[in-house]
Amino acid sequence: MSRSSSVFAAVDLGASSGRVIAGRPVDGRIVLEEAHRFANRPVRTRGTLHWDILGLYRGVLDGLRAAGAKAGPLTSVGIDSWGVDYGLLDADGVLLGNPVHYRDSRTDGMDAEIERALPARELYGLTGLQRIAINTLYQLTAARGTHQLETARRLLLTPDLISYWLTGVEGTELTIASTTQLVDPRDGTWSRPVAEALGIDMSLFAPMRRPGDPAGTLLPEVLEETGLDGPVPVTAVGAHDTASAVAGVPAGREGFAYICTGTWSLAGVELDAPVLSEESRLANFTNELGVDGTVRYLRNLMGLWLLQECLRAWEAQGDPQELGPLLERAGKLPGLRSVVDAGAPEFLAPGGMPDRIAAACRRTGQPEPRDPAETTRCVLDSLALAHRSVLADAARLSGREVHTVHVVGGGARNALLCRLTADACGLPVVAGPAEAAAYGNVLVQARTAGAVSGGLPELRALLRDSLELRHYEPTGDQASWARAAARVHEHGKEAACA
Repeated sequence: MSRSSSVFAAVDLGASSGRVIAGRPVDGRIVLEEAHRFANRPVRTRGTLHWDILGLYRGVLDGLRAAGAKAGPLTSVGIDSWGVDYGLLDADGVLLGNPVHYRDSRTDGMDAEIERALPARELYGLTGLQRIAINTLYQLTAARGTHQLETARRLLLTPDLISYWLTGVEGTELTIASTTQLVDPRDGTWSRPVAEALGIDMSLFAPMRRPGDPAGTLLPEVLEETGLDGPVPVTAVGAHDTASAVAGVPAGREGFAYICTGTWSLAGVELDAPVLSEESRLANFTNELGVDGTVRYLRNLMGLWLLQECLRAWEAQGDPQELGPLLERAGKLPGLRSVVDAGAPEFLAPGGMPDRIAAACRRTGQPEPRDPAETTRCVLDSLALAHRSVLADAARLSGREVHTVHVVGGGARNALLCRLTADACGLPVVAGPAEAAAYGNVLVQARTAGAVSGGLPELRALLRDSLELRHYEPTGDQASWARAAARVHEHGKEAACA
């Protein structure tokens, strides 16, 4: 089943940090070792928020060097990252400026622009994607008429851009392509009707590849830079980090839902086919493509971004908070005192998050949080409520029964969030692994190399044998969560009418 001599480097780029993790199969388990971690800090220049893509690439090179030094010769490399963002290349393959961050304001007003070209019902029927201003379709609509876009010969999404720099081979991996709102989820092909309606040149996109496909080999200059012995192949994995994370959910064959937690919370169920109904559209669910022909039927929520931004604000104000003690204080407070809509667009932009949360509570007639612990409890109660709402909708709209909720990603370490999610959903929560994306990344590489075998059920069984998971049983009064959910729903309707 395993070859301990095989070492797979998972490059996992998140919205706030990147890491390179070495994984190997050993005695029927998957063992991970973090080789290198580095910050991912956006940069604002002349009013535009950019990714520091060269800094990220530097971190990847340093990480590959560290992985080779710690774990030995690499069998292959796989790359996953957040979705929707891209770099543009000219005819010589040179990057045309720093990629713009999805939180940049350039997509403001693009919803109406897209609606004029392609009504929302028709767009959903073609792509099955949630309407959210960060999508690549919105970004490309905002970029229309710019010299940069008119000059570009190729568009590469973030993990495909890193892969191109490592190998010199251009390609677009399917799961990351499915976040663009330009892919038909029924057959995994580019949607020409959408591109033509919005004036997007489909020749910008590189040939499609799927998890497990070859994506080139490390260039000689990369081998020299990292000290690795070649050849080292790069394997396409679930290049959207959520696709890899869902592949890394250690679920059994029971009906399960997942919550991939980090900067975002992506909550939903795994299906064999997309749900493109009008009811699904109105519920703002997305159908993204996953490993082995699966569909990730989910809704994006703001996630731990809310708490991350609060921590940054308090530090800037000279009141830094240590997360562990803060969560302990928050856990002792009465629950559901004040809640906000964790998916509201007002929380998308960075800066001033505690004040914005307080303003939302004040506007809806609820007590304002008085200190960091109360703000933290408000955030986590609100996230648990959002998880409750999304998973109930996902089960209802898909017809999939849910008996267990798997929480993976960074939020799996947050015991208070996991406990509140179990209470809110009225379902047992299984927490872990925190590095689900790296596990899913490594598993696809290992299967491609013949180091492990089987479909997703067999790969997940291997994961369950590899991990120590934490279990949370629901407690408390479901009626109180139902009342709080109704309160948030009413506030949301009032905001929409306003």
